Amino acid sequence: MSLRLRLFLVILPPLFVVSGLLGWWRFEVAQHTSEELFDRALLSAALAISRDVAISEGDALSPSTRRVISDAGGGELFYHVTGPGGVYVTGYAYPPRPETPVARDLPSYYFATYRGEDMRVLRMIENRTIGILTGDTIVTVWQRVSDRRAFAQELALRAAALMAGLMAALALVVWFGVQIGLRPLNDLQAAIQQRSPDELGPIRRAVPHEVSGVVATLNRLLGQVQDSFEAHQAFISDAAHQLRNPAAAILTLAETLPQMQDGAERANCEDQLIHAARKSARLSEQLLSLERLRYNESTAMTSFDLNTVVEEVCRDFAARALARDLDFSLTPAAEPLLVLGNPILVGEAMINLLENALKHGGTEMTGIVVQTRAEAGDAVVVIEDDGVGIPPDKISTAFRRFSQLQSGEGSGLGLAIVEKVMLRHQGRVDVAPGETGTKFCLRFPRQAVG
Repeated sequence: MSLRLRLFLVILPPLFVVSGLLGWWRFEVAQHTSEELFDRALLSAALAISRDVAISEGDALSPSTRRVISDAGGGELFYHVTGPGGVYVTGYAYPPRPETPVARDLPSYYFATYRGEDMRVLRMIENRTIGILTGDTIVTVWQRVSDRRAFAQELALRAAALMAGLMAALALVVWFGVQIGLRPLNDLQAAIQQRSPDELGPIRRAVPHEVSGVVATLNRLLGQVQDSFEAHQAFISDAAHQLRNPAAAILTLAETLPQMQDGAERANCEDQLIHAARKSARLSEQLLSLERLRYNESTAMTSFDLNTVVEEVCRDFAARALARDLDFSLTPAAEPLLVLGNPILVGEAMINLLENALKHGGTEMTGIVVQTRAEAGDAVVVIEDDGVGIPPDKISTAFRRFSQLQSGEGSGLGLAIVEKVMLRHQGRVDVAPGETGTKFCLRFPRQAVG
């Protein structure tokens, strides 16, 4: 359903309901008012007839009284007058009589039947002298109820027609008002449709105050999309640059290998080819991990013991450390360290830190120490080596993607992945550089046991 039709349906139905209630109320008021006016017309006619009878002593009605009777708005008026002693004076014969006695001093209204028709009757009793006779003069005036109702219904129909015309005019005004009110939105839609897919700049267009929040939100979203697009393009460019060298090395070694006749050279070339392939595979794996973390790809978050994950990672990494003739030790916490997170991502972060120490620790590094402990409500993993270390002024550079403090075998993605893993787990990574070696502390929010 369009916004235009929705507004039209929201505005008009309440107006129709209110107009219907108002029309019904107006009809009831008109009915009551018309009854009062018609009764007053009966009273005026009765008083005029009574006056003329007294003046003319029953001979005739004056022209003004006849006009009152003939011009009655509710239809034809009937009348009957009797003088003292019940003597017929003038008017129609056999007037409708009341079922109960009427008051003498006040005009009395009642409904009765006259010649098979419902009538509204006024009977008035006065003491008058007609000729030489003095006594009660009874003036009876009556009118068809159907004529009165028809007159009231005609007035009601006129009012209804007027109300319908007003509502029709109001509907047109509302429709065109909504059209005009929505014109800025239509202009905004047309402006957005004219944009090319690559145009992600903010919308700079005057809009009503009620729409400014939507435009501001849309501009913020466009800005986020543009930042994400630029970051994605930069990542693709960096990834292509980083993968170019391993791919070229693998291709060169693969082309050279068939031409080698010497067994020792061939074995050396095969080792280099395997090393280059492993490096390329590891780089691709790190690139995928970084992108999954960057776009917040949904991962299962479960409660697990951090000691268990650390022990598994250290067990797999021990052979590589010992192959380098390094002292490698693990000191786990005596108590369980329950954290909420993804064990695979946590293990990936630890592997990156251990490989980072192994690749950049230098030839004089003698050992790597891993420790887990509980500290101030956090579960902490400490990885410390006695290698070259990271200068304090280079720490921020070390966590950037594809950045390396010195040339080596690394890809420059390890610490960037570690930082994003910790952000995913609402934790942080701290670096404590020293004169020799580097100490990394991974801090996870700890869960209460049981």
